[in-house]
Amino acid sequence: MTYLVQESADTITINVYVQPRSSRNCIVGLHGDALKIGTNAPPVDGKANEAIKKFLAKTFNLAKSNVVLKSGQQSRHKKFILQDISLEEARKIIEKIYPDLMQ
Repeated sequence: MTYLVQESADTITINVYVQPRSSRNCIVGLHGDALKIGTNAPPVDGKANEAIKKFLAKTFNLAKSNVVLKSGQQSRHKKFILQDISLEEARKIIEKIYPDLMQ
């Protein structure tokens, strides 16, 4: 599961591949070493980035301020930092939503 990397006890980095203009905001699957997330927002003026940030915050039960775009501002390949969550907590949440990714 290389799309999740533990940075410290309560901070992880998540590699994301964005699929803009999807029918809804959801985890689609894997794309190489990234979690593929679809968003219904267009890739214009940071709207897709903001939608993915909100989606990650909601999915992992975090405040939006605890989700930070680290790299990939204008790319489909992005790295987000998630604060106040452990690697194990994140794995459990993803496993609950998308059990096939954990195999």
